[in-house]
Amino acid sequence: MVEPSSTLGPVRQTGKRIASPPGTTNSYSNLLSTVRDEGLLRRTPGFYLGLFAVLVVALAGAIAGLVLLGDTWLQLLIAAALGLIFTQFAFLAHEASHRQVFTSGRTNDRAGRVLAAGVVGISYAWWMTKHSRHHANPNTVGKDPDIEVDTVSFLEEDAGRRRGFLRALTRRQGYLFFPLLTLEGLNLHALSFRTVFGPGKVDGRMTELVLLFVRFAAYFGVIFWALPVGLAFAFIGVQLAVFGVYMGASFAPNHKGMPIIERGVKVDFLSKQVLTSRNIRGFGMSTFMGGLNYQIEHHLFPNMPRPHLRQAAAIVREHCATENIPYTETTLLQSYAIVVEYLNRVGLAARDPFDCPVAGEYRRR
Repeated sequence: MVEPSSTLGPVRQTGKRIASPPGTTNSYSNLLSTVRDEGLLRRTPGFYLGLFAVLVVALAGAIAGLVLLGDTWLQLLIAAALGLIFTQFAFLAHEASHRQVFTSGRTNDRAGRVLAAGVVGISYAWWMTKHSRHHANPNTVGKDPDIEVDTVSFLEEDAGRRRGFLRALTRRQGYLFFPLLTLEGLNLHALSFRTVFGPGKVDGRMTELVLLFVRFAAYFGVIFWALPVGLAFAFIGVQLAVFGVYMGASFAPNHKGMPIIERGVKVDFLSKQVLTSRNIRGFGMSTFMGGLNYQIEHHLFPNMPRPHLRQAAAIVREHCATENIPYTETTLLQSYAIVVEYLNRVGLAARDPFDCPVAGEYRRR
């Protein structure tokens, strides 16, 4: 595992804070020129159309299995498969939102909206707003929505403000993180409906309303038509749980436990994107994580197609070594261990001050 070193002075180890800018570099433009000259920003529509065709066949097979199997608990295997398939469609929608699929931004948006709202059941407008903010300022306090407090706290100050049940949960949030992801699918759907029915401007609101309505009407209609009520609810629960865990397990390793940039600190683009991101190495990771395993390259070149990320990684790794910028990569299981340890460490801020060993020693005296 390659972890951030202490060579940049104010940059401390994984999960710590960047309180002042590291030794800045203005070399991103040179890196971008190299990547462009290698042709790595060229679109690969054939790859994405082929992937889409495979996913459509898989979805059709799952639906056929749902209808043909009938009243049997083996249907829960179909539900789990659907959770995986919907996540893969979500990866494809994510790539369209980054203009990785087609050269036309409008075509990418149309494809992304249909895939996200019409197939996966997630608001494309909500995703674009949230994810664009994240890419602009990853792991930046007050700017990155992905580290804002939710059920899980990602910053000590947020953990310290927890009360009641959430305080008890936060103390053990690292161990509870993956079990909690079983509810993430339901949360994503709820946030999507809250967005399209909420106030304020929503791009493509009516289109998304129609797509979401048709998607869920077809989804629930087929399930409750093909299965008894009890089995139907179990089917939906398993599908949502697998979808939530798969989504969370694919996105969480990329930034959680990496350095946090303090509010108001200015860091150059190259350093900011590399220092706060983590790559995942291993066979089949690009397929399993939808290209998110090359998180550093994805953040540096958001519109780079998935098939080119591996080649770009070799260029970026060498460039970072030359510029003395720590480049972090690890295995998937190691990244999960880092995430759990980091969340547990943050969760310590939610402990009662009298729970600490020193305080306990004083009480015994």
